[in-house]
Amino acid sequence: MIPVAEFKQFTEQQPAFKVLKPWWDVLAEYLTVAMLMIGVFGCTLQVTQDKIICLPSHELRENLSEAPCQQLLPRGVSEQMGGLREVSGLKNNLDLQQYSFINQLCYETALHWYAKYFPYLVVIHTLIFMVCTSFWFKFPGTSSKIEHFISILGKCFDSPWTTRALSEVSGDNHKGPAAGRATATVEASAGPGKASEGEKEKVLMEPEKVVTEPPAVTLLDKKEGEQAKALFEKVKKFRVHVEEGDILYTMYIRQTVLKVCKFFAILVYNLVYVEKISFLVACRVETSEVTGYASFCCNHTKAHLFSKLAFCYISFVCVYGLTCLYTLYWLFHRPLKEYSFRSVREETGMGDIPDVKNDFAFMLHLIDQYDSLYSKRFAVFLSEVSESRLKQLNLNHEWTPEKLRQKLQRNARGRLELALCMLPGLPDTVFELSELEALRLEAICDITFPPGLSQLVGLQELSLLHSPARLPFSLQVFLRDRLKVIRVKCEELREVPLWVFGLRGLEELHLEGLFPPELARAATLESLRELKQLKVLSLRSNAGKVPASVTDVAGHLQRLSLHNDGARLLALNSLKKLAALRELELVACGLERIPHAIFSLGALQELDLKDNHLRSIEEILSFQHCRKLVTLRLWHNQIAYVPEHVRKLRGLEQLYLSHNKLETLPSQLGMCCSLRLLDISHNGLRSLPPELGLLQNLQHLALSYNALEALPDELFFCRKLRTLLLGYNHLSQLSPQVGALRALGRLELRGNRLEVLPEELGNCVGLRKVGLVVEDALYEGLPAEVREKLEEE
Repeated sequence: MIPVAEFKQFTEQQPAFKVLKPWWDVLAEYLTVAMLMIGVFGCTLQVTQDKIICLPSHELRENLSEAPCQQLLPRGVSEQMGGLREVSGLKNNLDLQQYSFINQLCYETALHWYAKYFPYLVVIHTLIFMVCTSFWFKFPGTSSKIEHFISILGKCFDSPWTTRALSEVSGDNHKGPAAGRATATVEASAGPGKASEGEKEKVLMEPEKVVTEPPAVTLLDKKEGEQAKALFEKVKKFRVHVEEGDILYTMYIRQTVLKVCKFFAILVYNLVYVEKISFLVACRVETSEVTGYASFCCNHTKAHLFSKLAFCYISFVCVYGLTCLYTLYWLFHRPLKEYSFRSVREETGMGDIPDVKNDFAFMLHLIDQYDSLYSKRFAVFLSEVSESRLKQLNLNHEWTPEKLRQKLQRNARGRLELALCMLPGLPDTVFELSELEALRLEAICDITFPPGLSQLVGLQELSLLHSPARLPFSLQVFLRDRLKVIRVKCEELREVPLWVFGLRGLEELHLEGLFPPELARAATLESLRELKQLKVLSLRSNAGKVPASVTDVAGHLQRLSLHNDGARLLALNSLKKLAALRELELVACGLERIPHAIFSLGALQELDLKDNHLRSIEEILSFQHCRKLVTLRLWHNQIAYVPEHVRKLRGLEQLYLSHNKLETLPSQLGMCCSLRLLDISHNGLRSLPPELGLLQNLQHLALSYNALEALPDELFFCRKLRTLLLGYNHLSQLSPQVGALRALGRLELRGNRLEVLPEELGNCVGLRKVGLVVEDALYEGLPAEVREKLEEE
């Protein structure tokens, strides 16, 4: 007896593969088992029992009829074919070996092939059906994708995050107004102005209630969160890989078409040949010389059973064929290479779940035939909203309030600042730091501030550096009067959030980004009319002119900084309207001359024209109209000379001319009697005018990196000098009159040609060793008593 279990290897699959078996494949599998049992049963009988039994016919050769077994047929049949002849009690005189010989010979020659091989045909056809059904589970090109999909599907189905995400959505759908408040942030992130006014008012009425609600996701521990995060990455990569082709869909169609063709072939030839299975078989063989007989009447012992099995088999094949035809109908009556999560989106509220295509879609269609709950739970890991919630949860686990407090530092303005860089999101735990005054976020993508932001009542400064942020309307109202300083850095200025321009309490606005090439000349910036208290505006871009919207704050703007990164700033006429401007920076604006519009700024106190292309500053005479100007920075240009009418700038206190191409200084510079700081380092000066000694208020003089060979003695008449930088010149000696600079606290001499230092340095009571920058050998050459004075605490 051959057990059916021996054929299990032909259809054996992993138990998890059952989810990809729709009901028709399951039914077909049971039908193949039934057909296989029929075949195995028939084969067993064929092997273990006699196949045919023959008896010789006693008719003479010349009287032998067409059918030697005709007389043994039932009466009704024999009367139609001829008269009945009774034969009984005849002796055949054959021994057992002769009977066996005749049985085998007649079985091979007289029995029809269908009756002879029927059970084997059943087994072979059934095995072919089994192989066709399970081939795509075994073929390397498809089995790897199926195994990967089943593995991911099972993990997604069992993941605690799936249950948590669906329960959150389910809870939100039943919370009514509370759900509306909870999703206000998501609505705002979809785009400004999409929430209705009624919803905005509802958020404003109860902001505290939203803040105090504990998030349900905290029930998910850190390990489960990390596992879910890995699942999101696997699903993304698997989707990209599987959606590229349709080999699974094509393979399934091919094996189904093959089964249908096989079904028709089996059905046709079985219906044609099933009648060939007969109980009596006439056999004529030329064996008279061996047995004495040439005609035999044979009994096919299993004909009756085989005919019944054949009809059962044909019935099963018909049912099997109908399932295959239905499969073809299912495959072609709808687009199975596209799968829509529309119902899941409506049910779960996750509107960002994408539709899928090709093999990914086909497998999900098969999953729906098994249990649609699988695709619903799997869809959670296709949702970016769900992924962002998970990232938020993991962030909250990683960045605890205690860890964040360790990162708090005082910034340059003295505010308590938290700086976060290159995180996948903004931890909710940040909003538990109620003492926070400044928040700096850098390279953090897609920030959506939650209602918890309203807990930071002391927040005054916000920096968003390559960190696009969305702010719900309720929080815009919260920050409108609280936020004083904001910095936004992005690739293009049109990416600056619109809510920034509605912060009416803002005092400083710093923007960094480029205008698109087609908009650079126009340099259009959002209206600044709402910024009623703005005092400082900094813009680093490639503007072709001063943005027209700057005039919106002309009445109260005190400091304007335009950094153009080398792009030429052409139109500056709008600067004339900035009557209250005190500080102006035009850095790297491609200026070749000092703009005339600057001379109209009567309140201007500081001007910085760093890193331009200034060659001549003849217009410096017009600065006498800027009567309050005290600081003039003309450094990092190409200025070759200073005009004599610099003497008109009697109120100037700080003059920066470093990193230019100056070789001489006008003697009239000594008439700028208010100068306290003069920086002319990094030039080509070979000598200094003695008139510099007239600068009695001079406290800081930088002459480093020039070509000075000697200093005029008059320079040491500047008794208030505290810093004197003479490094990297060609000085061969230092005048003993340096001892007259009793207020000197820093003296730089390194990089010169000095051989000895004057011992009068000891008279500089404010100078200490730490403030004397000189080679060690020169310092050691000073008298011991001088060194002792310099080393005193």
